[in-house]
Amino acid sequence: MKNALLLQVKEGKGPNILRLEQVLELLEVVQFRSPDTTIKPSQVLSEMKNGFLAEDILGNPSTSGKDGIYYYTERGDRLIDLASFRDKLWQKCNLVNSQLSSFGSEVELNEVRDTIQQLLRWGWKYNRNLEEQAAQLHMLTGWSQIVEVSASRRISSLENRSEILFQLLDASLNASGSPDCSLKMALILTQVALTCMAKLREERYLFPGALNSDTVTCLDIIMPKQLSNGACHSILFKLILAILRHESSEALRRRQYALLLSYFQYCQHMLDPDVPTTVLQLLLIDEQDSEDFDLQKIDKDQAELARANFAILRKEAQAILDLVIKDATQGSESGKTMSIYVLDALICVDHDKFFLSQLQSRGFLRSCLVNISNVSHQDGGHLLDSSQWACTLEAELGLLVRISHKYGKSGAQVLFSMGALEHIASCKAVTMQVKGSLLHADTKFRRHISAGVDKQRMIITPILRLGFSLTSLLDTSEFFEVKHKIVREVIDFVREHQLVFDQILRGDVCNADEFAMEQINLVVGILSKVWPYEESDEYGFVQGLFGMMRSLFSRDLETLCLAQSVPSEEKPRKSEVNTFWLCFSLSSYLYFLTTKKSVRLQVSESPTNYRAHAGQKQPTLTLLGFLIHSVTTALDRAAEEKSLLLNKIQDINELSRQEVDEIISMYAPRDRVSTSDSIQKRRYIGMVEMCRLAGNRDRLITLLVMLAENVLNIILIHLQDGSHTVDSGQVMMKITYGSKPDSGEDLNLLGEKLIPNLERLELLSEDKVGHSLKVFRRLVSSLKEILIQKLTL
Repeated sequence: MKNALLLQVKEGKGPNILRLEQVLELLEVVQFRSPDTTIKPSQVLSEMKNGFLAEDILGNPSTSGKDGIYYYTERGDRLIDLASFRDKLWQKCNLVNSQLSSFGSEVELNEVRDTIQQLLRWGWKYNRNLEEQAAQLHMLTGWSQIVEVSASRRISSLENRSEILFQLLDASLNASGSPDCSLKMALILTQVALTCMAKLREERYLFPGALNSDTVTCLDIIMPKQLSNGACHSILFKLILAILRHESSEALRRRQYALLLSYFQYCQHMLDPDVPTTVLQLLLIDEQDSEDFDLQKIDKDQAELARANFAILRKEAQAILDLVIKDATQGSESGKTMSIYVLDALICVDHDKFFLSQLQSRGFLRSCLVNISNVSHQDGGHLLDSSQWACTLEAELGLLVRISHKYGKSGAQVLFSMGALEHIASCKAVTMQVKGSLLHADTKFRRHISAGVDKQRMIITPILRLGFSLTSLLDTSEFFEVKHKIVREVIDFVREHQLVFDQILRGDVCNADEFAMEQINLVVGILSKVWPYEESDEYGFVQGLFGMMRSLFSRDLETLCLAQSVPSEEKPRKSEVNTFWLCFSLSSYLYFLTTKKSVRLQVSESPTNYRAHAGQKQPTLTLLGFLIHSVTTALDRAAEEKSLLLNKIQDINELSRQEVDEIISMYAPRDRVSTSDSIQKRRYIGMVEMCRLAGNRDRLITLLVMLAENVLNIILIHLQDGSHTVDSGQVMMKITYGSKPDSGEDLNLLGEKLIPNLERLELLSEDKVGHSLKVFRRLVSSLKEILIQKLTL
């Protein structure tokens, strides 16, 4: 290992080779206590008469400028010209004592001479220390450049890359945490550590290039190419010591915080969250020839690493939190943002709510909420000029959302009890940004967006995420009084940001991009949870939701998803999930109205109801029939695609290079593979992308089944209580304009539309879907039976 080649620079006939052991030895050479160059003459001569003269000379621009008492070496070090310094000191003394040629007495003259001699000695020592320190920094800079260039460009050709990178990272952290390491040296060493950590992360997810065979297996995707847990613990421990070093600066800590975040990302679970465990288990059935490998073992190792990381952090928690919270509250805007990201990461690795309780007891969470609520209109204007200020606000909101997701009900309860909804309801930045986007399309705000800094999404989307996460308390609260309080506060939040909700709700779903779709989903998700409890509809949100249902449910959703996305394979798939998730939220709202508010829909639309605008008409059962058709088609297609993908993955090693290239061009981004890549790497990339897509199809199937259950239950409730034959009554009259009695002909048309789709749903294969469909099939059969009975009457 020590003989591994790290760098080869061709010079003349042969390569000039620098080995890893030499690189580490060079670092040891430059590790010595840096001499102090900060001592000023006043500190040396504070008790000497005329000692102040040196400070006047050294700080005077007329004497320290060009041709003054300073000169520059070939390396660029600025040193004191001792001869010029001596002459200036005598001139200064002569001016002070201009009437005397001999300073009055021999004693005074000797005293001046001693003072000048001591100042010159100080100047000589200053020059020597400065040159020594500069030489040390120059040597360390050269060393760092060798390491970073080697790690970035040369290391890919070596074996044991992870071990090489670890040794370099470990040595850099050791040196940066040493008492002999100066602040400037620590900055350089931390940058080297950042590069090594980045390459380690990259190495972890690279294809297994060390294999000699051209074949790849699913084990290659999830086998952890990671440092041992002991090595990871060593990195974290030494990094914490470096962060807590005595001499530090915000610039250094920003790099150290970035390194800490990179380390946490490296330690994340090896299994891709985009690939569900069910899919991986299915793929690994034929490959687990021994008990040495299984998914449970990976989970166990990962849990042990997480526990040890937390134990190391907890041991130094007080000092770490003191420092990070200080930076998050008193640092520069960029320092605040980075520090909040660190706190976010600590929440991610938290156990037993330790860090949550620490942030609570120190008042930091309340401080974040106060900062959010204290944004004034003046601050909103400042926000348009400072993207970094917006990043800090976004980071604070992101931390609060993280707490809600990490700790579930308990995290949401903590935020709710601190008045989180009231605070985000009073945040003026949202109103400023929406007004800016509506009224000032050609102002600096829009120019910032065109430059790639969309601050509207940086603020509005995190606030909506936080609001939506807190609505989860409605699903878990057992007491009516508690649920009522949550509903009222969420409704107040909606009222305060009515302009935001209205603007997003009126957005064009058909042309919405990924970010706009997220905002629409969040707004609909919030309204579907709380707006059924609102008696009046003065803001028109009910009709907005109904209008969206009418627009969305009647469309060919597959065509809509393709229209929302740029031509690539991944974008339409993600858009499809987002679109059907929106349909699910809308169906949940309709299901709540049907079950809790006894609202009943008509089978079909009244052709004579001219008073109602298209957006003010309620959805119909026939419209839900169109949605069921779209869902059934999507389910069939997703199940077939998933099955096809799993078969292709298992047969990847049987495919030719041309067939593998066709898979890559269909599923992988264009820049993922080059023409020079081997067939092994191409198969690996194709397998990874197909696994991700199979996971996407699996999640879509789960979502579509839930959506179908919602819609089928709504229709079943209407058919079971016979409400399809009666006027919808006063309850519905409060929400829409009029209704009409449903005719038998309408019901026949609904049945003719639904029954073929119900029969297709009955034929869904559990093997292809990958989920149990027992309850779902019972629901489908019940609805089909009732429909047939109604049609035969």
